[in-house]
Amino acid sequence: MGKRQQMTAINSVTDLSYEGDVAVITLNSPPVNALSAAVREGLYNGMKAALESDAKAIVLICEGRTFIAGADITELGGELKGPSLAEVQTWMEDSAKPVVAAIHGTALGGGLEVALCAHYRVAVPSAKLGLPEVKLGLLPGAGGTQRLPRVVGPEKALQMVAFGNPVGAQEAQATGLVDEMAEEGKLREGAIAFARKVLAEGRPLTRIRDREEKVAPFRGKPEIFQAFRKANARAFRGFQAPENNIKCIEAAVDLPFEQGIEAERRLFGELITGTQSAAQRYYFFAERAAQKLPDVPADTPTREIKSVGVIGAGTMGGGIAMNFANIGVPVTIFEIKPEALDRGLGVIKSNYERSRGSTPEQVAKRMGLLKGTVDMADLKDADLIIEAVFEDMDIKKDVVAKLDKIAKPGAILASNTSYLNLDEIAAATGRPQDVVGLHFFSPANVMKLLEIVRGAKTGKDVLSTVLKLGKQIGKNVVVSNVGDGFIANRVASPRVRGSEALVLAGAAPADIDRVLYDFGFPMGTFAMMDMVGLDVIKPPPGTKNLRSIMVDAGRRGQKGGGGFYDYDENRQSRPSAEADRIIAEYRKELGVTPRPITDQEIIERTIYPVINEGAKVLEEGIAVRASDIDVALVNGYAWPVYTGGPMFYADIVGVDKIVAKLRDFEAAEGAEHKPAALLERVAAEGRKLSQA
Repeated sequence: MGKRQQMTAINSVTDLSYEGDVAVITLNSPPVNALSAAVREGLYNGMKAALESDAKAIVLICEGRTFIAGADITELGGELKGPSLAEVQTWMEDSAKPVVAAIHGTALGGGLEVALCAHYRVAVPSAKLGLPEVKLGLLPGAGGTQRLPRVVGPEKALQMVAFGNPVGAQEAQATGLVDEMAEEGKLREGAIAFARKVLAEGRPLTRIRDREEKVAPFRGKPEIFQAFRKANARAFRGFQAPENNIKCIEAAVDLPFEQGIEAERRLFGELITGTQSAAQRYYFFAERAAQKLPDVPADTPTREIKSVGVIGAGTMGGGIAMNFANIGVPVTIFEIKPEALDRGLGVIKSNYERSRGSTPEQVAKRMGLLKGTVDMADLKDADLIIEAVFEDMDIKKDVVAKLDKIAKPGAILASNTSYLNLDEIAAATGRPQDVVGLHFFSPANVMKLLEIVRGAKTGKDVLSTVLKLGKQIGKNVVVSNVGDGFIANRVASPRVRGSEALVLAGAAPADIDRVLYDFGFPMGTFAMMDMVGLDVIKPPPGTKNLRSIMVDAGRRGQKGGGGFYDYDENRQSRPSAEADRIIAEYRKELGVTPRPITDQEIIERTIYPVINEGAKVLEEGIAVRASDIDVALVNGYAWPVYTGGPMFYADIVGVDKIVAKLRDFEAAEGAEHKPAALLERVAAEGRKLSQA
């Protein structure tokens, strides 16, 4: 290898150096070399200088932990500064000298679109490549949908763009996306050696845009696209971006490159100006903001969590334990009765065995991290102990008081309470600074939301520790201050009350469920209650509502063959004449004359009160920021992400319109519907609720 010549700074983030006859353009724009104006300018001028030099080949490589990991999404929709990405790509693609992209870390989105304009791609085994724009409600807008299928074929390209999941370097090489693998840690040397091999062998400088061999066999065969749509209809339901991505791959197959680019540009424009992409981009930042607290700096010390204790081996306790075993942390599970402990461990093992792709070795390894005990003293060395006992204040206080005597100094004591006052629970110990709420949602090993509940005396180091730990176990975290129901349960509850009120007013449960399903929820209110079990969620004794009258009539939901719907042996639902009769009798008992209910009223009566409750939670200081409420509802209650969550959806509808409708409800039915003061203030000032 030739001696490296002196490095020349192209701009603040780009250097150009030479290894004999190979020019090396190096990008260094932490943290992820995103395609900002400075990076595009550096690439543009770096390519120009390399082409004007005596070098015979060009290598593009990045410093830091990754190749170009995507566009700078803070620039999306704003005024473009500096060279466009298309101008940079043209310099690379039309280069008379071979251009080799050297990939480590991730080449995502615009990063992969840049690499696709190189003549060749070299990667280390740990690299990942992908086009994840669909997750922001977008599609690759810099030729990615037109070049990718020409390399990997349309069937693989459909998977990559419609789902947005990256592929590993080995798979990328097998599909032709990567030309050569370099040794881990020696990417620069490997890429330069490959560039020299290209020169020595006189390999052609074929542009991907000119390749036809992977797309031509599929031309005039629309059935592959229809089959893909049909197979993934449930996953894509309600989303606009997957369909536009599919249309782009169709264009790549059926149209010349330039016409395909025009189609890509048009379909990208539809998405970038729509509400879905705006919502999904908002949510992208909301999820990241939720992991931070204004008064807990990033450098706050954390406590080491090497072992975990869980109180309770039931459905919740078992699911919680699985989260930690999944990341290699040993867990001791305490249960009072040996038979309950054995049953709980058996359920965990069964869950692991049913997990897709699990091997007996993996199951054995994870079960080996779980130890059962009927002696609470066995938790004395745990760094974190989580109680998952029955939702009763006296029981929880008794448990944490016992833990206070058993747990070692510095251990974090966590409650999985979903409604109760954490400060009252913490007061049962002599170390309230060590007590925090970790509210997992059921099933805890599946649901993505983890509500971290901050007590009045919870230590900042404890918060810093559990925020980090939540991320490690793959959860989307939201911090809630103490308040009945915290964020998710409290904000979501008005949808059920609104649904029940509409049925009493005259709507059919199936109509309400249809409207909510079409809105984007995986199921409607009454289908959900039937699935959970009406006997599980009926009101306290002496309270009468739709759920209680169904249970009193022997209708418990799916498990009993009937609730608001009738069910066959496969739990498939159908309308129920019996349920309709019970509801009609209850209306008559209440003196209600049923009236027609429109689809729009169903949205207003089920969705707007949720927004109002969110505003109350925010003004009461239970939520730190509006976007935290959206993260909680998207992950805890399957609120459709393409609406951004209830607070962002309020901005789509117009906060003033929501306030006006709530005032109508208040005038007709009482103070329960009174708009929150914050909601009225935001409407009066013309601000956005999601930014309140």
